[in-house]
Order: sequence, then C-alpha cells, then structure tokens
Amino acid sequence: MQRSKIELLPDAVLNELNERLVKGRFSGYEALAAWLQEQGFEIGKSSLHRYGQKFEDKLAALKIATDQARAVVNAAPDDEGAMNEALMRLIQERLFTILRDLNVDPRKINISSLVRSVAEFTRANVTHRKYREHVRDRSKAAAASVEKIAKKGGLSKGAVEEIRREILGIPA
Repeated sequence: MQRSKIELLPDAVLNELNERLVKGRFSGYEALAAWLQEQGFEIGKSSLHRYGQKFEDKLAALKIATDQARAVVNAAPDDEGAMNEALMRLIQERLFTILRDLNVDPRKINISSLVRSVAEFTRANVTHRKYREHVRDRSKAAAASVEKIAKKGGLSKGAVEEIRREILGIPA
C-alpha cells in the first residue's frame, strides 16, 4: 500500500501541520497547501482535507474516551476500587482501539517506549489490586477486633453486627 505524502513529511513539519489544523478548526486547506509548498512539499488541498478529516475523527474519539473516563470517575464514590478498575478497563479498551486504527509507520514508533508504557500501566493495575486486597483484609481484621471488644463490653449481638457491617461497608 502506497503511503500518503503527508505520512512522509518530516516530524517537525507534520507536527506543525497538525497544530495548524487544530488551531484552524480543520479548515483553510488551501492556505495549508500553500504553506506546505513554501516548506518545499507539494500536497494538494484534497489530500490535506482527507488527512484532516481522519485527524479530526481521531481527536473526537479521544475526547469521547476522555469524557467517558471522567464520567466513570464522577458517577459514584469509589467502592473498593471499582471505579479505578472500570477506568483502567476503559483506558485499555480505548488504547487498543486507537492503536488498531492508527496508520502508524512502524519505523516511527519507539517500541521500547510503548512496551514500557504498557508495563507501567499493568504494574499500576497490579499495585491497585494488591492495595485493594490489603485494605479489605485490614478492614476485616479491624471488624473482628472491634467485634471482640464490643462483645467483652457487653454490647448486644445486633449492635456488634451493626458495627461490623459499618466497618466493612456492608449495607444493612
């Protein structure tokens, strides 16, 4: 498959083109073609428009993913890390979609950086799960300790159970 002239632009020129597209709200393709010609690149406004449409669609998808992630976090208070886990799953799904849909030149990808990012994300997920298990175990230990103290202090079985449920976050 033949690569587009835009994909062959040097990184600095491509980055500037992307910035100009965003600042210009994905319009003014004739001016962009003229600017590229000044830079020594002959790319037609139709090619720029096709590229701009794809780029705009990708930015829109990224904005939707960001808004969805924000909505997940704001939807409810964190219940034993459920929101964090949901957010991580949403991020994983969106990253996969973005990576799948991008037409990226493999020679321009820093594979080690990508692998390192995935490893850091995975490590954060594992750390979160361990922390959640640790908090749950400490809560259970605290509930058991309070239960013993409450029984020794003469509290009723119902009162002891209510305190235990409150510590563990179990609805009545």
